[in-house]
Amino acid sequence: MEWIDMPKFARPIFLGALLVLSACATSGAPVSVLSAPRGEAMAAAADPRAVDAALEILQAGGGAIDAAIAAQMVLGLVEPQSSGIGGGGFLLAYDARQQITSGYDGRERAPAAASPDLFLGVDGEPIDFFDAQVSGRSIGTPLLVSMLELAHADHGRLPWARLFEPAIRLAEEGWALSPMVADMLRLGPEEMRLREDLEARSYFFNAHGEPHPAGHVLRNPAYAATLRAIATRGSIALREGPIAEAIVAAAQRGPRPGELTLADLGEARAQRFEPLCMPYRLYQVCTALPPSSANAMLAILGLYERARPAPSGPHSSDDWAAFLWASRLSYADRDHYMADPEFASVPTRALIASDYLDERAALIDLSQAPAVVVPGQPAGRDAFEQWGSVYSEDAGTTHLSIVDGWGDAVSLTATIENLFGAQRMASGFLLNNQLTDFSFRPTIGGRPVANAVAGFKRPRSSMSPTIILDRDGDLELVIGSPGGSAIIGYVARATISILDWNLPVQEALGLANATARFESVPAERDRWPEAVAAELIERGWRFEAAQGQSGLHAIRVTPLGLQGGADPRGEGAVARLGVGEGRGRNPTEPKESQPEPSS
Repeated sequence: MEWIDMPKFARPIFLGALLVLSACATSGAPVSVLSAPRGEAMAAAADPRAVDAALEILQAGGGAIDAAIAAQMVLGLVEPQSSGIGGGGFLLAYDARQQITSGYDGRERAPAAASPDLFLGVDGEPIDFFDAQVSGRSIGTPLLVSMLELAHADHGRLPWARLFEPAIRLAEEGWALSPMVADMLRLGPEEMRLREDLEARSYFFNAHGEPHPAGHVLRNPAYAATLRAIATRGSIALREGPIAEAIVAAAQRGPRPGELTLADLGEARAQRFEPLCMPYRLYQVCTALPPSSANAMLAILGLYERARPAPSGPHSSDDWAAFLWASRLSYADRDHYMADPEFASVPTRALIASDYLDERAALIDLSQAPAVVVPGQPAGRDAFEQWGSVYSEDAGTTHLSIVDGWGDAVSLTATIENLFGAQRMASGFLLNNQLTDFSFRPTIGGRPVANAVAGFKRPRSSMSPTIILDRDGDLELVIGSPGGSAIIGYVARATISILDWNLPVQEALGLANATARFESVPAERDRWPEAVAAELIERGWRFEAAQGQSGLHAIRVTPLGLQGGADPRGEGAVARLGVGEGRGRNPTEPKESQPEPSS
């Protein structure tokens, strides 16, 4: 076993117990009896303890989906601001044997009683975002566990219950607060209202109401008990019984109680979908369907390919100008057209159709920045135009990428929406504020907004878990990121950096982000070649300091084996389990050099 990017604050030692643990799989769902893994395995996630859990499961004979479930349960504990069983997500799974990519939608739904004026005050105007976030009105039906359960039924190799053991053990034995989580707990009252929730206050703060410092060891027996219930009963444990009742009670208490009921929890289910795929140069890029707006990520790639048929690399101002142009055009369409397709006629595939991308690419002039960018007119536009559009965001999100020794892979992006979700706890975990991803304004210019609140509707998302295949249908790249609406740009930029600019994965993830959604572009100038930035400014591009940060995690399959990376902006890690040779590797050749530490 080989470790990469391991911060000292959280280096739990599992190696001595791996053989014992592998023999202790508990009973659960039927397990596939398949051949032993043939190649390397790798996991990349936002916290090294989640990578520990993934590798423990892989070592015990689990596959990529098993490892992803174990890692996500740990992330919900040690990265509570970003994701957890109180939220949702999107997942793509690749089956190497059949060369099939499957999609799973765990996006939360609004309560049946939710109405378009959910986030309007008595004056008819939208209420303050943070007031909405920490209210019961923001909480949607948690569907992450339902989604993972569905994926496990299709791809699991180990019993369901076995996958919860690493997180249960960590919750009971204790976990050390990371510097990033500790810093977030010190945010001001505008963003941090965890103290107002009694369960959250007693967990994250001391008796004087002060946040625990980095390194403080927290234990969460309530979370361990919840995981044991899920391990035994599956997702039904969150739909009925004491945990479900605790979720509803947390949502319905003041201020601004929500309308979530036990009936809502009992009715909502995750669902399968066929991933949205598009050819890109010699590759096939697959991602999530709406209500994710990940098709905008595909559109960026398609427009970039047309503007730069022969890209030069990260030191080329033309390459960056093409990426920025492609982003502006794609975001204009995304912001106008994307919503839950069960409630609006969303032209998802038309927005990435070859002839439409040709038409939009004709607008690109690399010599100058665009003055005004408006949505295009794809096929299906007339059916959509009864709707208006308005922006929405999310921030509290995570991503993990895993490839197992059989060559199967998982790309999972999970979220509880903003930092610490609704900042309300139930049974040891935080609840989402996913409904604030809806438009607060139900109408614009007399027309209903496509992303307005409605009963049982899914809010728009930007989560873009991505799996990329080569010309033969074999796995090439697994990638994704948190970051609100900037996810679209983060994933597209990193994909271009890896596939077009041929950068090593770790170097590509650390390259500058620039999210050209609006005229002024948030960018990481300190990660950009100065000459490039100066040239783009001369061409009319306007930049501002980046407000958020990516959390990119990626794994690429190369002739020399697996090459992975963890975003250097966060506390993530990537690690390899050497259970054989990588696909296509000549055993007489040395492996590629390891990525530099990311934290």
